[in-house]
Amino acid sequence: MIMGIVMALAAGSLISVQTMFNNKVNEAVSSQTTTALVLGMGFLASFCMGLVFEGKEYFTLGPMKPWFWFSGLLGIGVVTCVVRGVKLLGPSSAISIVMASQLICALWWDSVGWFGLERVPFTLQKAIGAIVLIGGLILFKAKPKRGQKFERVPQ
Repeated sequence: MIMGIVMALAAGSLISVQTMFNNKVNEAVSSQTTTALVLGMGFLASFCMGLVFEGKEYFTLGPMKPWFWFSGLLGIGVVTCVVRGVKLLGPSSAISIVMASQLICALWWDSVGWFGLERVPFTLQKAIGAIVLIGGLILFKAKPKRGQKFERVPQ
């Protein structure tokens, strides 16, 4: 379990850094060019790492449902939407909304057992957690009224 938590924390950190890098690339080229560069470099890196770490086994493909082969196409939507979202909303807001969306979709898919997932009951605790996350997002995005300042209280 600890390794899973570490990997999830690493993924979150890497996504944030990648988003910043993608945003800088997008300032110089179009969103579609950014997406092609990001996914193309990811393909090359994955291919090379697969050859190094797995050797011939890298080319052994197990049985799976045909639509799972198209997951790479979803990556195009992910990168394009995140890059444009950051450009329109700023990094913190865009990533916060992405995280909230991921949580809500994951809760939905878990509770209905889509995509071959084991069905996990949707509980009041999970609902409250999602509501608190969305409430935090709204508070994070809310701007103070004109003339109102939030000041740090001296200790």
